[in-house]
Amino acid sequence: MAPKAASFMNGVPELLILRLLRDREMYGYEIVQAIRQETDDVVSIGEGVAYPILHALERSGAITSRRLAVGGRSRIYYALSDRGVSRLAELTTLWSGLTGAVQNVLAGGRYVGGV
Repeated sequence: MAPKAASFMNGVPELLILRLLRDREMYGYEIVQAIRQETDDVVSIGEGVAYPILHALERSGAITSRRLAVGGRSRIYYALSDRGVSRLAELTTLWSGLTGAVQNVLAGGRYVGGV
């Protein structure tokens, strides 16, 4: 059953990352921690999931990055681009539709078809 749950969650990390970057620029580990915190540990992604998504979003132009020295360390900060704002809106619409459909089924649904 885990593979079905995993496929159901496809796109969720991207949605959450884009949403977090809408408010401010963040670095990778900070994003991972923010997802855990903002979802009360319901959603927890590792850096091995976050960084490939960040790199793909950057390649697609949805986010930009810049390297900054912080406390003697170099960090890459990510920020949402105009294309990222559009992608976030698209994913939000898809997710809202999906969760609304699931809620309909959980609430008893509206399906009246035959058996």
